Order: sequence, then structure tokens, then C-alpha cells
Amino acid sequence: MSIMHDDNRIANLRDAQTKAEALFRHIERRIIRAGISEKVLSREVYDFGEREFGIKKYWHKRIVRSGPNTLLPYADSPPDRIIQEDDILIVDLGPVFESYEADFARTFVLGNDPLKIKLRDDLEPIWNKVREYFLENIHISGEQLYTVAVREATRRGWEFGAPLAGHLIGNFPHERIPKDQINLYITKGNHRPMNSLGADGHKRHWILEIYLHDHEHKIGGFFEQLLTDDDRYIFSELPSVNVRQLNALSVVYHAGLLILCLAVILLAVYMSKVLNGKISVLY
Repeated sequence: MSIMHDDNRIANLRDAQTKAEALFRHIERRIIRAGISEKVLSREVYDFGEREFGIKKYWHKRIVRSGPNTLLPYADSPPDRIIQEDDILIVDLGPVFESYEADFARTFVLGNDPLKIKLRDDLEPIWNKVREYFLENIHISGEQLYTVAVREATRRGWEFGAPLAGHLIGNFPHERIPKDQINLYITKGNHRPMNSLGADGHKRHWILEIYLHDHEHKIGGFFEQLLTDDDRYIFSELPSVNVRQLNALSVVYHAGLLILCLAVILLAVYMSKVLNGKISVLY
């Protein structure tokens, strides 16, 4: 296994996500509005991404859904719908940046409906809570993390709206994830540790997805982005140490390494001067 290869890979995935985040900020400020259809908005998003970000490929179909269409699964192709003044909508994109994929989704609310706003605002805290559990349990399986996602959604009063909570991500074009290989998904039946290596001997990287549904009010929300375990410190298996403590230990560890390096450099300079006769040593 090449550590440099893994470092480059996660750096490229993070860079792709950073660009996707910038794209979505522009979409929210400049494109999303009421009075146009989902298909028109999807086309405008494509044109904007190509013009402003140079995006020519998307590794999965673009998803723009509003109102009751937000409850439908990814594979569905619902009839086109006009976005309303007091609407909720989901944008889910898989842009490819310089051969690396991003997979990014956000939920937007037009108007001031408090229930829709609550649904939107609950998505990211739930995502962060599931991520925290992932970081604190180094050998967690896909099924176990899916159970955590469902539990956290229920705690906030929502239904978890999908049979999975994420999947693998990588470089493009990646091999399409077959439906029968359940260990490539965060879902029931995947008992394989998520930190296990891939067939190529390298670390696997994941997308964590949170789906929140309210069937009574016919609204849904979706939040997804990159999930990695590279924030784990070497001692993260210790049950008494939480994530904040691990981060603090990491800072102390790296500061110690820096001090050690400086001490070695100073010692080398000193010994060089001694050997050159510039400093006399008394015995």
C-alpha cells in the first residue's frame, strides 16, 4: 500500500468537494428561484457549471426535485414540476473535477415555512452526529453506521427516507457500484468494516448521505458529502478518548515533532562549529 497514493487521493477528493461547495453557493445565490420547472433549473445548473467551473461530466444523473418529488427515490423519474414560492427542493450533483468525483447534495427552502426550514436545518447536524460516531468507532461496519443514521433522524422526529446512507467514492471513471455488492454501501447487510482496504490495497473513501422524510406533509430533505477517517489519530481505538481529545493530542504530537526537529538542527549546527574549531569545548 502506498501512503503517498492514499494522501494524494484524499487530497484530490477534498479538492473536488471544495469546488462542489463553491458551485452550490453560486447555485443558491444566482439560479434557484420560484416559477421555473425542475428541468429548466437542472439545465441552468449544467450550463452554469460548464461556463463558470468548466464541468463537462457528471458521474450520475443530475437531481433537481421540489415539493412532493423530494420524497421519491433516486432511481425514479417523476413528471416535471414548477417550483413554487413557498417550496422545498433538493439539488444532488456528481460533478467530475480533473478526473475526481464529487458527490454533493443540499436542500433549499423558498419562503418562510417553519417546518420546511426545520427539516433543512436538521440535516447537517444529523450528518455531523453520524460522522462523529464514525470517527469514534474505528471498526464500524456499513450496517452499524446505517443504524446510527436512522436513529439520529428518528431522535429529531423524522423518518429516515432511504434504504442506504451512503456509498464509496473515488476517481473517475470508477467501476459502477453493482447493486449486489452490498459491502460497497452504508446499508443493512454490510457487515464489513468501513475502514477495510479495497481490492487495490488502498484506503476506501465514502460519501455519507442523510435523507429526512415527512410523508404527512409531503416534504423531504437530502444532505450528502465526503466522509473520511483521516481525522482519526493513531490512538483513536481507545474508548476513553473522544474526538476533541484526539485532535488536541494530535496538535501536541505535531508540536513535539517540530520541537524535536529544531533541536536536531541546532545540535547539528553546534557540532559543526565544534569540529571546525570555532567553538572550544572544555573538559
